[in-house]
Amino acid sequence: MQLENLVTIKKKNKKIIGRGMGSGKGSHTVGKGTKGQKSRTGYKAPSKLFEGGQNPIYRRIPKLRGFSRGYFKGKEQIITLSDLSKLDEGAIVNQELLIEKKLVARGKDQMVVILNEGDLSKKLNIEGLRVSAKAKEKILAKGGSVK
Repeated sequence: MQLENLVTIKKKNKKIIGRGMGSGKGSHTVGKGTKGQKSRTGYKAPSKLFEGGQNPIYRRIPKLRGFSRGYFKGKEQIITLSDLSKLDEGAIVNQELLIEKKLVARGKDQMVVILNEGDLSKKLNIEGLRVSAKAKEKILAKGGSVK
């Protein structure tokens, strides 16, 4: 190959910003628009939590403090008087019987509470369960007992 046969490769020069009018890209603003925070040197976008100087949400909402053991406690299972009507007349109602009849879920730490909803049609003897005051009145009125 000879020198005169070489093909010249034309390369477009990259515009270098911030070097005056002759650089081909802007002048003193160099493509950053005019004035303001974003046009300044060293600009860094604020975090997503920044709210323009307003007191941010994470400081407006109160902190959840302390430690609760509620997660570890068993939840109460609710039984109504109409549920107890399914049991036999004169039965001794305790947690074991309710688990056996599948009226409550199995769980040694779970408390059972009997509430006054519906009507009780049978005499029942309640042992070792929490009973609301109105439900207790109805149970005693039918001749049952609460221990």
